[in-house]
Amino acid sequence: MKKLLVVVDMQKDFIDGSLGTKEAVDIVPLVKRKIEEYQKESFDVIFTLDTHKEDYLSTQEGKNLPVVHCIRESSGWQLHDSLKDVKGQRFEKETFGSAAMAEYLKGKSYDVIELVGVCTDICVISNALLIKAFLPETLIQVDSSCCAGVTPESHETALKAMKVCQIQVL
Repeated sequence: MKKLLVVVDMQKDFIDGSLGTKEAVDIVPLVKRKIEEYQKESFDVIFTLDTHKEDYLSTQEGKNLPVVHCIRESSGWQLHDSLKDVKGQRFEKETFGSAAMAEYLKGKSYDVIELVGVCTDICVISNALLIKAFLPETLIQVDSSCCAGVTPESHETALKAMKVCQIQVL
Protein backbone atom coordinates (compact mmCIF):
# COMPACT_ATOMS: atom_id res chain seq x y z
CA MET A 1 0.00 0.00 0.00
CA LYS A 2 1.27 3.47 -0.91
CA LYS A 3 0.31 6.23 1.56
CA LEU A 4 0.94 9.95 1.85
CA LEU A 5 0.57 12.28 4.81
CA VAL A 6 -0.16 15.94 4.02
CA VAL A 7 0.70 18.20 6.97
CA VAL A 8 -1.20 21.44 6.48
CA ASP A 9 0.20 24.75 7.73
CA MET A 10 1.72 23.59 11.04
CA GLN A 11 3.45 26.96 11.27
CA LYS A 12 4.18 29.01 14.36
CA ASP A 13 1.68 31.77 13.54
CA PHE A 14 -1.17 29.23 13.44
CA ILE A 15 -0.08 27.38 16.56
CA ASP A 16 1.09 29.91 19.12
CA GLY A 17 1.51 33.07 17.07
CA SER A 18 -0.81 35.74 15.71
CA LEU A 19 -3.58 33.25 14.79
CA GLY A 20 -2.74 30.55 17.34
CA THR A 21 -5.26 28.66 19.43
CA LYS A 22 -5.18 26.31 22.40
CA GLU A 23 -6.51 23.55 20.13
CA ALA A 24 -3.66 24.06 17.66
CA VAL A 25 -1.09 23.88 20.47
CA ASP A 26 -2.75 20.68 21.73
CA ILE A 27 -2.45 18.81 18.42
CA VAL A 28 1.29 19.43 17.90
CA PRO A 29 2.47 16.24 19.70
CA LEU A 30 -0.22 14.19 17.93
CA VAL A 31 0.83 15.52 14.51
CA LYS A 32 4.48 14.83 15.31
CA ARG A 33 3.64 11.25 16.33
CA LYS A 34 1.61 10.76 13.13
CA ILE A 35 4.56 11.99 11.02
CA GLU A 36 6.89 9.62 12.85
CA GLU A 37 4.52 6.70 12.20
CA TYR A 38 4.43 7.48 8.48
CA GLN A 39 8.19 7.84 8.26
CA LYS A 40 8.77 4.61 10.20
CA GLU A 41 6.73 2.82 7.51
CA SER A 42 8.66 4.68 4.75
CA PHE A 43 5.53 6.50 3.59
CA ASP A 44 5.78 9.99 2.10
CA VAL A 45 5.15 13.22 4.02
CA ILE A 46 4.37 16.59 2.39
CA PHE A 47 3.99 19.95 4.10
CA THR A 48 2.03 23.00 3.00
CA LEU A 49 3.20 26.42 4.12
CA ASP A 50 0.88 29.38 4.17
CA THR A 51 3.06 32.07 2.62
CA HIS A 52 2.34 35.78 2.37
CA LYS A 53 4.28 38.87 1.36
CA GLU A 54 4.71 42.13 3.23
CA ASP A 55 1.67 43.57 1.38
CA TYR A 56 -0.64 40.94 2.95
CA LEU A 57 -3.11 43.49 4.36
CA SER A 58 -3.79 44.85 0.85
CA THR A 59 -4.69 41.39 -0.54
CA GLN A 60 -8.21 39.98 -0.76
CA GLU A 61 -7.48 37.63 2.14
CA GLY A 62 -5.85 40.41 4.18
CA LYS A 63 -8.90 42.62 3.77
CA ASN A 64 -11.13 39.82 5.08
CA LEU A 65 -8.71 38.58 7.74
CA PRO A 66 -6.70 41.66 8.79
CA VAL A 67 -4.23 39.76 10.96
CA VAL A 68 -0.69 39.70 9.61
CA HIS A 69 0.60 36.12 9.58
CA CYS A 70 2.98 33.75 7.82
CA ILE A 71 5.02 36.47 6.12
CA ARG A 72 7.67 34.62 4.11
CA GLU A 73 10.86 34.03 6.09
CA SER A 74 9.40 35.50 9.32
CA SER A 75 9.57 33.45 12.51
CA GLY A 76 5.78 32.91 12.35
CA TRP A 77 6.11 31.46 8.83
CA GLN A 78 8.40 28.69 10.08
CA LEU A 79 7.14 25.24 10.95
CA HIS A 80 6.60 24.69 14.67
CA ASP A 81 9.94 24.04 16.40
CA SER A 82 9.14 20.36 16.99
CA LEU A 83 8.50 19.85 13.25
CA LYS A 84 11.08 22.11 11.61
CA ASP A 85 13.65 19.37 11.00
CA VAL A 86 11.21 16.81 9.64
CA LYS A 87 12.03 15.77 6.10
CA GLY A 88 9.36 16.10 3.46
CA GLN A 89 8.57 18.12 0.39
CA ARG A 90 7.19 21.59 1.08
CA PHE A 91 4.62 23.49 -0.96
CA GLU A 92 4.28 27.20 -0.32
CA LYS A 93 0.80 28.56 -0.97
CA GLU A 94 -0.52 32.10 -0.94
CA THR A 95 -4.12 31.03 -0.51
CA PHE A 96 -6.05 28.35 1.38
CA GLY A 97 -5.41 25.40 -0.93
CA SER A 98 -2.26 24.46 -2.82
CA ALA A 99 -3.05 23.98 -6.51
CA ALA A 100 0.64 23.19 -7.07
CA MET A 101 0.47 20.34 -4.57
CA ALA A 102 -2.73 18.97 -6.09
CA GLU A 103 -1.20 19.16 -9.56
CA TYR A 104 1.91 17.37 -8.30
CA LEU A 105 -0.21 14.62 -6.71
CA LYS A 106 -2.23 14.13 -9.88
CA GLY A 107 0.70 12.24 -11.37
CA LYS A 108 1.17 10.00 -8.33
CA SER A 109 -0.52 6.72 -7.46
CA TYR A 110 -1.23 6.80 -3.74
CA ASP A 111 -3.78 4.40 -2.29
CA VAL A 112 -4.47 6.68 0.68
CA ILE A 113 -3.78 10.37 1.25
CA GLU A 114 -4.28 11.54 4.83
CA LEU A 115 -4.39 15.17 5.95
CA VAL A 116 -3.64 16.68 9.35
CA GLY A 117 -3.02 20.24 10.51
CA VAL A 118 -4.64 23.66 10.73
CA CYS A 119 -7.07 25.19 10.20
CA THR A 120 -9.60 22.41 9.67
CA ASP A 121 -12.25 24.86 8.51
CA ILE A 122 -10.10 26.80 6.05
CA CYS A 123 -6.89 25.23 4.76
CA VAL A 124 -7.38 21.55 5.66
CA ILE A 125 -10.80 21.39 3.99
CA SER A 126 -9.56 23.41 0.99
CA ASN A 127 -6.62 21.06 0.42
CA ALA A 128 -8.70 17.93 1.00
CA LEU A 129 -11.25 19.06 -1.61
CA LEU A 130 -8.52 20.01 -4.10
CA ILE A 131 -6.90 16.61 -3.74
CA LYS A 132 -10.31 14.92 -4.09
CA ALA A 133 -10.94 16.89 -7.30
CA PHE A 134 -7.57 15.93 -8.79
CA LEU A 135 -7.63 12.30 -7.54
CA PRO A 136 -11.30 11.27 -7.31
CA GLU A 137 -10.53 7.55 -6.98
CA THR A 138 -7.96 7.93 -4.18
CA LEU A 139 -9.10 7.43 -0.59
CA ILE A 140 -8.75 10.81 1.12
CA GLN A 141 -8.74 10.83 4.92
CA VAL A 142 -8.59 13.53 7.58
CA ASP A 143 -7.53 12.64 11.11
CA SER A 144 -9.80 14.86 13.19
CA SER A 145 -7.65 14.34 16.32
CA CYS A 146 -4.68 15.88 14.48
CA CYS A 147 -6.57 18.94 13.21
CA ALA A 148 -7.66 22.20 14.81
CA GLY A 149 -10.05 24.81 13.48
CA VAL A 150 -10.45 28.50 14.09
CA THR A 151 -13.01 27.47 16.72
CA PRO A 152 -14.09 24.03 17.95
CA GLU A 153 -17.50 24.64 16.34
CA SER A 154 -16.09 25.51 12.91
CA HIS A 155 -13.75 22.49 13.18
CA GLU A 156 -16.81 20.22 13.60
CA THR A 157 -18.68 21.96 10.76
CA ALA A 158 -15.72 21.41 8.42
CA LEU A 159 -15.49 17.73 9.37
CA LYS A 160 -19.20 17.29 8.55
CA ALA A 161 -18.75 19.05 5.21
CA MET A 162 -15.81 16.83 4.30
CA LYS A 163 -17.80 13.69 5.13
CA VAL A 164 -20.52 14.81 2.71
CA CYS A 165 -17.83 15.21 0.05
CA GLN A 166 -16.69 11.60 0.53
CA ILE A 167 -13.61 12.39 2.52
CA GLN A 168 -13.18 9.87 5.29
CA VAL A 169 -12.94 11.50 8.72
CA LEU A 170 -11.02 9.47 11.26
